[in-house]
Amino acid sequence: MQHQDMLKKIASGSGFIAALDQSGGSTPKALKGYGIEEGAWSTEEGMYDLIHQMRSRIITSPAFTGDKVLGAILFERTMDGSINGKPVPTVLIERGVVPFIKIDKGLEDEANGVQLLKPMPTLDALLKKSKALGVFGTKERSVINLANREGIAAVVKQQFEVGQQVLAAGLVPIIEPEVNIKSPERAAADQILLEELIKNLDSLPGTDKVMLKLSLPTKAGLFEPLVKHPRVLRVVALSGGFKRPEACVELAKNPGIIASFSRALLEDLRHQMSDAEFNASLKSAIDEIYAASIK
Repeated sequence: MQHQDMLKKIASGSGFIAALDQSGGSTPKALKGYGIEEGAWSTEEGMYDLIHQMRSRIITSPAFTGDKVLGAILFERTMDGSINGKPVPTVLIERGVVPFIKIDKGLEDEANGVQLLKPMPTLDALLKKSKALGVFGTKERSVINLANREGIAAVVKQQFEVGQQVLAAGLVPIIEPEVNIKSPERAAADQILLEELIKNLDSLPGTDKVMLKLSLPTKAGLFEPLVKHPRVLRVVALSGGFKRPEACVELAKNPGIIASFSRALLEDLRHQMSDAEFNASLKSAIDEIYAASIK
């Protein structure tokens, strides 16, 4: 797939985007969910080897193809790694899956009810490397905990500034201002976020499009104006802590939005499964999320 083929697939393809980008502090939790306890490794390198084995098993599964999985978001170390001697982005592209890279370096401490992105001083170098490996787009996650307009405006402004840096490097940004689904002010935060996103989309220079990755809103259909906005390539939803059945029910209430699930995709997979069991479990999860994404 060339860039234009990927663009077309992401814009109008049927399916969802798999989030395989757990990193840093979330890696032990991801491995534990997979049935590997913390005592199974003695060094950080050993931990990352185990998570790479898990992701390689997912990516090479017969169930994981571009027929239903439009794209996959990778952690930088996964992007830099290989599967059977080939760079991971190449393996994905050969399977018809569009590769994305997680570029954020974590979150600042909460202020004004939100957590901004930490500085990314090496971003230009990462974007150049990612582009050379055939990566199509990026993902950067901020968090909104309260319905504080000043805080939400700052999150969206920062996200769009990073997004323009990504576009300038020839990649497509997934802008991800996640509303915490446990927030006591979730509905109000959803509404403020919608308004701030539209404001920034309307003032986006140039003609390039961005993607949005959002928490599923409390009010079904709230984000329809974003789905239809001329500067939005695709709106995808994170599971945000919902278990897969609930996440799929909530997703199906929001036409035009597709899934970009992580935990909800991987929650039934275990290291101890035989290949047949693993592939059957992954296929079942993919089929369920695909159905909710195209409904």
